[in-house]
Amino acid sequence: MTTLLIATRNAHKVQEIRVVLGDRFRYLSLQDFLEAPPVTEDQPTFAKNATKKARELAKWLQHLPMFDVRLPGTNAFVLADDSGLEVDALQGAPGVHSARFAALDEAGANPAQNSPDSANNAKLLRLLKDVPLEKRTARFRCVLSLVRVKPTSSSVAGYLFEGVCEGHIQFAPRGQGGFGYDPLFMPAGYPQSFAELGPEVKNRLSHRAQALEKLLQQLSTLGLA
Repeated sequence: MTTLLIATRNAHKVQEIRVVLGDRFRYLSLQDFLEAPPVTEDQPTFAKNATKKARELAKWLQHLPMFDVRLPGTNAFVLADDSGLEVDALQGAPGVHSARFAALDEAGANPAQNSPDSANNAKLLRLLKDVPLEKRTARFRCVLSLVRVKPTSSSVAGYLFEGVCEGHIQFAPRGQGGFGYDPLFMPAGYPQSFAELGPEVKNRLSHRAQALEKLLQQLSTLGLA
């Protein structure tokens, strides 16, 4: 069975990935490797951040004591995700800073420390308070980087998969589900936010779901799914 080590401690993100990909893989996350060093997401694009996380974690794992026991099998991959919200009226912000959007305003804030979802949402609404609905266009973008932990002579450096979900930013949060900017994001063609639509609908429409479908197709082509 192919093992996917999901490079996050975000339980919501891990659950979304598991639901979309199904039970054909063995799943681990950084909760299984608490001693893993943090990777600073300082790159200018989602693709570069995801690639950096996947490669640095794979390199660290190769020197881990009892590596073969803690990450069994020859088909083990690191799956790193970088994703965020791009708002047209804000020239693409918060973009790669989506998880740390509110902290950017705080003097002395740790640039690697994520902000609470509520603070990020409040800042976004404050910046868009005078922007009409038709100009509140936005999109969620996700880039996945897949890197084999034990490189072989026939393996490539890695793969990238991208997904995009277009929509609008609402004037107030709605719904109790989801996480991040889900209560504010209304996907194109739907009158509800992601937080209102629920996981079943979100996992068909979302940027992450689209990227994961591409990843699944690639692994199936390689005979690993």
